[in-house]
Amino acid sequence: MRRAFALVVVAVLTGLVGFIFVTNKPAISPVGDVKDYNRKVLAQGEALAALGSCATCHTRQGGKPLSGGRAIDTPFGSLYASNITPHKENGIGQYSLAAFTRAMREGVSRTGDYLYPAFPYDHFSRVNDEDIEALYAYLMQGVTPQPDKTPANAMSFPFNIRQGLAVWNALFLNPELPKPGPGQDAEWARGAYLAEGLGHCGACHSPRNVLGAIDGKRAYAGAFVNGWYAPALDASSPAPIPWTKNALVNYLMDGWDKHHGLAAGSMGPVSTALREQKEDDMFALAAYVVSLAGPPKSPQALAEAEKLAMARVEKTDWNPTRDNAPPDAAIDPGQRMFQTRCAECHKSGGKPAPLVLNSALNLPDPTNVVRATLEGIKPPQGALDRSMPAFRNQITESDLVAVVTFMRARFTGREPWTNVEEVVRREIQRR
Repeated sequence: MRRAFALVVVAVLTGLVGFIFVTNKPAISPVGDVKDYNRKVLAQGEALAALGSCATCHTRQGGKPLSGGRAIDTPFGSLYASNITPHKENGIGQYSLAAFTRAMREGVSRTGDYLYPAFPYDHFSRVNDEDIEALYAYLMQGVTPQPDKTPANAMSFPFNIRQGLAVWNALFLNPELPKPGPGQDAEWARGAYLAEGLGHCGACHSPRNVLGAIDGKRAYAGAFVNGWYAPALDASSPAPIPWTKNALVNYLMDGWDKHHGLAAGSMGPVSTALREQKEDDMFALAAYVVSLAGPPKSPQALAEAEKLAMARVEKTDWNPTRDNAPPDAAIDPGQRMFQTRCAECHKSGGKPAPLVLNSALNLPDPTNVVRATLEGIKPPQGALDRSMPAFRNQITESDLVAVVTFMRARFTGREPWTNVEEVVRREIQRR
């Protein structure tokens, strides 16, 4: 038995040593002077950085752009986004193009450390050489170096052993792009490249499996990310009126569409970043995203869906001449709160999109509605005249529960949420 045990120990140790040897990644020498890139390449790289919303994750609140430090909570522990300015010590100033390309495509740093896939290199692995070099040029020559040091990650065991990510990469790293199907043209293919590459849309809008990888069987089915619920973009989309290319381009570039409302939460900065993108690219991106919901609907089917939704708007939208009444304890407390706090803006003919068309109210979870009510909505750059004030210091927990419950019942035909109290309590404690 002792001999058998010894053989097992030797086998395990041999396997471990072999794994470390095979998965070890060498450091890449620090770069000296980066070659000079022309303005056209730098402009292309800046646009690509905006497409990838790099600043959204790599800038902490109150920090300089791309200087890192933003906390990212995961089921495996807390991560901090790195400084990706060209600072020599604390940023990526020592990265050569080869080192940058390896980080983007393989998730391995210049020094040979595996990167956590919260940095979505599983998407960036699909980006072509020209775009990677343009992005590298911009980060190295178009961004001001910042000395901010990234805080240490706090990952639980065994996820704090970075070399184990070699297994994750072997299982989930797939640089292939979706192949066009029947009726899907060059515009669709361009949109697939943008969405599945630098745009990494699925990174937010898809559920994850137990190892933190996108669940391929439920891609784009909606998921929680950074404390917000990213709606489904597939056939289970909660949008009362189906998305069209034109509507999605409005939303992506302006942060607003009359049939879908205002971009909020994590999507707000994304819309601001996409505002200066080429319209052709945004129409391509929209063509791909709209296709995720299934075969295109006929103009007649779209018109019928809009007609049904607008009929519900007409029936349930808050109409002051019909619905206003003196506040009374006999009135449903949620309706009373809506009447006194919300109806001034969210009324028939008001500036916001009708609440019947609001995707947040139609989601399977009330988090987005609760957070928007507590924190307000800072509009994207393309919709600066559309905002929502914060009510965190103006509403009690019970009143917030009541008004959220009322809005779900009045403006949707869906089942009541069962966790409103729990979500309200959690979000009131969030600061």
